[in-house]
Order: sequence, then structure tokens, then C-alpha cells
Amino acid sequence: MTPLSMALWTLLEIALATLAAGVGSVWLAAVLMRWTEQATDQRDARSQSLLSLSAGALLATAFMHLLPEAFEAGPSPSVLFACLLGGLLFFFLLEKAELWHHGHEHELAHSHDHATPPQIAGGWAVLTGDSLHSFGDGVLIASAFLANGRLGWLAALAVLAHEVPHHMGDLVVLRQSSDSRQWALIKVSLAGAVTVLGGCLGYFLVGSFEGALPYFLTLAASSFVYVALADLVPQLQKPLSAKETLIQVAWLLAGLVLVTLFSML
Repeated sequence: MTPLSMALWTLLEIALATLAAGVGSVWLAAVLMRWTEQATDQRDARSQSLLSLSAGALLATAFMHLLPEAFEAGPSPSVLFACLLGGLLFFFLLEKAELWHHGHEHELAHSHDHATPPQIAGGWAVLTGDSLHSFGDGVLIASAFLANGRLGWLAALAVLAHEVPHHMGDLVVLRQSSDSRQWALIKVSLAGAVTVLGGCLGYFLVGSFEGALPYFLTLAASSFVYVALADLVPQLQKPLSAKETLIQVAWLLAGLVLVTLFSML
């Protein structure tokens, strides 16, 4: 193969691998959630279990995967902690704006449906953080392909595996901040598709993006920490029986363990 054809083949492999990792992980998460819902009879128990699993997955993604990678990349810890704090404040303000927007729309519509359950307002925070995370994943996959084609596919498989439990958390948040499950799936899929953008740009500008990657990872981590602690965990803090509490904690730990194991692999 000529150098040009080899370069085009590598770019095609990066595009396919990042598409499979970024969007494939979202659809696999949706299939697993569907299977879980069909296997569960009690709606409230199912909702609490998925919320617990989602909170654990988001926190583990932030603290066991994104932040360690960011700190290992070399920037000053004080700078990254400042970035983390700034991200938390940014997503706090973003959620305030989202709440105001929803409240304004509600006033204009004069809705009479009082039976609708309260919704989570963390949708934009999740999508923003997910897009940043996906972009960083794309750059990492492109870097692996530039080193070795087989290593690139292994990196894409690893990204797909550790994104599945995390995307289950995203879908739970988006489903509760939207009236349509289909729109929730489309939104998370579009955020996952940013992996392809990161991969293709990373192929041409991997040296330029390497310096910014720790900050992308830290900002993504701040969004997941904020959504887990500000939106999901408060919904879990309600009086429960001892059995229900143990089940809730077990699902929370399952989310933590799943992401941690996939990150280690």
C-alpha cells in the first residue's frame, strides 16, 4: 500500500472504531436497560434501582477513570482542581438556566397536568459532559491507532465496555428530564457520536490535543459529579425499609464496581 492509501485506511479505521465505541455503547446501554425493565415487575423499585446504578456509574467514571487519567497526564494538581471547581460552578449555573427555561415554558403553556412526576433538570449538564468525554475518548483512540492498528481496536473495545454503564446513567437522567425516551436515546447518541469528531481531528492534530486532554477529562468529570450528587442522590435520600435500603446500596455499589472494573481492564 502507498503511504496515502495507508493513511486513508487508518483514518477509516479510526472513524469506524470511534463510531462503534461512541454510539454502539449508547445503544448497548439502551438494550440492557430495556432488558432490565422487562425483567422487573415493580415500577418504583425499578426506578430506584436504575437511579442508584446511574449515580454509582457516574461517580465511578469521574473518580476512578477520568480524574486519574487527567492527573497522570502531568498538569499541576492545583490547576486541575481549579478546573474541577470551575466545572462544578459552571454546571450549577447551567442547571439554574435550564430550570428557569423550563419554568418559563411551563408558565407560557399553562399546563393543567398535575400528575406528572418531578423531572430532573440535569439534561444539559449530562450532554455537555458526555460530549467532552466522548471527544477525549476519540482522541485517545486515534492516538492508539497511530501507534498500532491492533492497539487502536483494543482501545475502542475498552472505551465501548466502560461507557456502557456510564451511558445507562445518562439515559436515566435524560429520560427524566424529557418526555420522550426516543429523544433521550437520540440526544445521548449524538453526544456519543462526538467520539468520531475527536478521533478524526485527533488523527490530524493529536499533538495539539494532547496538552488540552487533561482539561477535557476534568470538565467531563465535574459534570458527572454534579449530576450524580445534585440530581440523582437527593432522589435516593428518602425513608425506606432496611431491605429497600440494602437493595439501593447494592445497586449503587454495582455501578461503582462495573465502571471501576472496566476502567482497570
